[in-house]
Amino acid sequence: MTAQPHPDTPLTREDCLALDAGDPLAGRRQLFHVPDGVIYLDGNSLGCLPLAAVEHVRRTLETEWGEGLIRSWTQAGWIDKPRRLGDRIGGLIGAAPGQVVVADSTSVNLFKVLTAALRLRPGRDVIVSEAGNFPTDLYIAEGVAELLGGYERRLVPEGSMDVAALIDERVAVVMLTHVNYVTAEMHDMAAVTRAAHDAGALVIWDLAHSAGALPVDLDGIDADFAVGCTYKYLNAGPGGPAYLYVAARLQDQARQPLTGWLGHARPFAFTTGYEPAPGIDRFICGTPPLLAYAALEGALDAFDGVDLAVLRAKSQSLTDLFIRLVEQECGEHGLALAGPRDRALRGSHVSWRHPEGYAIMQALIARGVIGDFRAPDALRFGFTPLYLSHADVWDAVAVLRDVLDNRLWDDPAYQRRAKVT
Repeated sequence: MTAQPHPDTPLTREDCLALDAGDPLAGRRQLFHVPDGVIYLDGNSLGCLPLAAVEHVRRTLETEWGEGLIRSWTQAGWIDKPRRLGDRIGGLIGAAPGQVVVADSTSVNLFKVLTAALRLRPGRDVIVSEAGNFPTDLYIAEGVAELLGGYERRLVPEGSMDVAALIDERVAVVMLTHVNYVTAEMHDMAAVTRAAHDAGALVIWDLAHSAGALPVDLDGIDADFAVGCTYKYLNAGPGGPAYLYVAARLQDQARQPLTGWLGHARPFAFTTGYEPAPGIDRFICGTPPLLAYAALEGALDAFDGVDLAVLRAKSQSLTDLFIRLVEQECGEHGLALAGPRDRALRGSHVSWRHPEGYAIMQALIARGVIGDFRAPDALRFGFTPLYLSHADVWDAVAVLRDVLDNRLWDDPAYQRRAKVT
């Protein structure tokens, strides 16, 4: 990736175009439908539509379902897709084959692996997480603790990353999201995992804001469990199926609570008692949503041949540029950076705090710059390296400056909160 101009030199749009001229991922944009007149900075919530996903869904609808009917469970390999797609995702998160399966939602998968992990550590009664974790993770932990009884949630305070300070001999599981959903600050996965293991605890990593945007090495850090979604940087579409990882060394010990028929060792034997399948397959539960799997399969095609180190370098270049340009062009408007300035500590999104954050974001969206808002005051902008350019960043900041300079956000229509922000 071409280096940005010296930090003391004001940037121009021509500088951004020069960065794009040296972008090895520039050709990937043509694999996506990016609507005309839109600068899409919300791929950390819902990725753009991959064109291959349309073709995969069409084939599943018209040929596999339409013509093959029930024969496609065998002839089109439907029955094997949870494992096969899991292995493809495994290649993006540092997991050897046979350790990732695609199934259910992130919340459901977290319930499965958290319960399994707690069962592997009897006699320990503490779940460590952080107050700033994505709420569904905390809610699931609360529900599991209530269901099983006798578990304490111990939370790292917001603003702190000192997880190790809370880990002792009572801790059964450390449950964290790798990249914070608001600030984009990243945990040191290897260090946290090592600290937990040294104390005899297991670790669950949520990769929702990691997979597809930066390299992850689950096997390399000796991870235990992980979960993640596919509709953000993996671009599998709204409600896209989630995935989970269980390290090979734990698979035959771990017992998950949702003992559905496709997690059975012999589902088509139709026996009355449950016998868990060997390996990762025991973490499947019910019938997979094949149309959603087809969209995911097409979405993953966009990553074929992509060097994740190059992907990460472009992500850092885009987010560095955005921070620099916002401060250069909008510095007098009270925006406060909500996450790390150090690129090594930052994921692939950037948030700015402002008292009128919600209204500012609505004004931006009305002008074709789409990000999102996270309460109480964060404007959040995601940077997907496969389809965004440096010129997009310049153009987005130009719109932001116009919204701020002319107080375009100060419109009653932009103050009304929608259900989805």
